[in-house]
Amino acid sequence: MSTSKADRAYEILKQRIMDGTFGPGHRLVIDQLAREFDISSVPWRESLRRLEAEGWVTITRNVGALVTTFDTDAWQRTIRLLAALEGLATSLSAPHLTPDDIAQAREFNARARQALADFDMQSFGQANRQFHQLVCSRCGDDRLIDLVRTEWTRLDLIRRSAFYYAPGRALASVTEHDHILDLIEQRADPEEIDAAARRHELNTLAAVVEHDRQQAASLPGGRPASGVRVK
Repeated sequence: MSTSKADRAYEILKQRIMDGTFGPGHRLVIDQLAREFDISSVPWRESLRRLEAEGWVTITRNVGALVTTFDTDAWQRTIRLLAALEGLATSLSAPHLTPDDIAQAREFNARARQALADFDMQSFGQANRQFHQLVCSRCGDDRLIDLVRTEWTRLDLIRRSAFYYAPGRALASVTEHDHILDLIEQRADPEEIDAAARRHELNTLAAVVEHDRQQAASLPGGRPASGVRVK
């Protein structure tokens, strides 16, 4: 099936936003895009409206279309949504995860733990993502997986525009991964697995909010602090 020009324009913009070419606050100028990609203005307008509806772009009168700048509130909303989505995806996947799958997930978690010991946050992030992808991958619902991936991408974008740090949270997160795998291996009730996966995400939210509150209280004027956020 052929791809429409509006779909092509959408994919170009979404990919450039996701890979950081168009960062938060970047102004998307239709005339420039039309010249660069040889696609007329109408498909670009359609794609921008679609991206605005999905939250990737903000369109303001007399300003135009800007790549959305995510703030602390956006991060909190994304974490809450991801907690619900990942909880459901993990609980649906659990009965279908094989012993080999669980062994692979434990290996990803071991890599994450070692990366923390080596102060290698890039490797930690990669292993952490691989763990989450695997435990959600057998849910049997492509639409749910797409929603989870969209929110993972949104978190990546937020990480580029606003950073948070909660001391000790990364190590606690790895321990929680072990608990989730234990529940899956024991064939625990799906509701218990769902609750554990949700709690895992929400614990990050609680840790970051509390750390930010403490930092704000210690600064003149109560300004929030910034650092490096880990999930």
